[in-house]
Amino acid sequence: MRCTLGVDVGTSSTKGVLVDVEGSILGTATRAHDVDRPHTGWVEMDGRVWWQEFVAITRELLSAHPDAEVAAVGVSGMGPCILLADENDEPVRPAILYGVDTRAAAQIARMTAELGDGEIARIGGSVLTSQAGGPKIAWVADEEPQHWSQAARLFMPASWLARKLTGAYVLDHQSASQVSPLYDIENERWHEPWWSRFAAPVEPPPLAWAGDVAGAVTAVAAEVTGIPEGVPVITGTIDAWTEAVSVGAHGVGDLMLMYGTTMFLIATGAETLRTPSMWTTAGAFPGTRNLAGGLSTSGALTAWLKDLTEADYTQLLAEAAESGVGARGLLMLPYFAGERTPIQDPDARGVIAGLTLRHGRGDLYRAALEATALGVRHNIETMRRAGADIRRIVAVGGGTQGRLWLQIVSDVTGLVQEVPATTIGASYGAAFLAASAVGADGHAPRIEQWNPVAERIEPDPDARTAYDALYDRYLRLYAGTKDVVHELAAEQRGS
Repeated sequence: MRCTLGVDVGTSSTKGVLVDVEGSILGTATRAHDVDRPHTGWVEMDGRVWWQEFVAITRELLSAHPDAEVAAVGVSGMGPCILLADENDEPVRPAILYGVDTRAAAQIARMTAELGDGEIARIGGSVLTSQAGGPKIAWVADEEPQHWSQAARLFMPASWLARKLTGAYVLDHQSASQVSPLYDIENERWHEPWWSRFAAPVEPPPLAWAGDVAGAVTAVAAEVTGIPEGVPVITGTIDAWTEAVSVGAHGVGDLMLMYGTTMFLIATGAETLRTPSMWTTAGAFPGTRNLAGGLSTSGALTAWLKDLTEADYTQLLAEAAESGVGARGLLMLPYFAGERTPIQDPDARGVIAGLTLRHGRGDLYRAALEATALGVRHNIETMRRAGADIRRIVAVGGGTQGRLWLQIVSDVTGLVQEVPATTIGASYGAAFLAASAVGADGHAPRIEQWNPVAERIEPDPDARTAYDALYDRYLRLYAGTKDVVHELAAEQRGS
């Protein structure tokens, strides 16, 4: 049976999927993993694990489906990540992860002072934040000269898998646009003066688009993975963008809302929109631009509460539903790992206000769900003020399995969410991009046929007044606690 294979390396697991020419899922496989947090503000991972898990997942899927004829391979992964490797493609240190890793504050300040916010935004699209890849490269140069002296190539999870499978050294434009400020967003190329200044002697990877074919599976990779030699492999891109592909939310006017370990939002347009509060990037496809944002915690926060209370999700969701709108007077700031957009504050921390002895775990869980929804509203309102034309919202990711969370987000934002039939996420999007690259029986597939809308979540008008008041308090709570929280964050770093 002709099919495509899609594999995505996420923050908490690597997922693989086999999909037939009609978009039906033949099989899935997952390998859970943990990131490392060796110091406050550091989040990293051994890049070699990405390939190990890809091999294990591929062998599991192909063993379970011996009649599968893999026509193409799609790859995807979290990002922007900075994995530096030597000339033999051996990682010189663990990969530094995306905006949840906040170690490069000094490099952000230095580069901003040297280049200027205005020029950085003009060339790269966005001012420098913890999401930017360039300062993390500079951090390695500044803080780990023994590793920097060995660095020869730059990878992210998708490009690392493409390298291992095909031998191609390539990075997609969308991922490259997040290696700020080293990418020129208007001219869609590396900005050589700044690359030479901050990233030499690393060889800049050649650029392609996410759905372009990077190369073909080599004989060595075929022997290791079980994928036949010569099968095309796409370039791939960052998981949130591949998730948008998986639900068809990459057209002008679309907003993709990803419910995962973190929450991610991508608004797609034809023009380059710039605002200091969000991230301006290239799109997954030629001719598109994105205004993107992300919460540092969402599923990570609910998982923390689950582990802390030793309850399962079914219990917590039932108790949260019973708690009701406003969590019986609780209000939470979800900044347990700092926050990315729109406050761009790595020293933000979680706050729970209004606690009494009457509150239980269901109230806390409800407050956590509402906190992430309030964060989503903050991002959407910031995008619109920057000029984003948001006409359609599509929800995707593991968190869409819980109807309560979806309903709370719609109630808080006042917006309808479309939920597609398949919400498995980026691995499915990678499989679709692979199928598009080679065509299915001579014809490129259409995502609306592969993955039609299955449900619409309508906001409850009766909840609107209460959530409008809660949103105002949410904004004021951050402003009112910021100074104390920053002092606590400084003490945490010191310890």
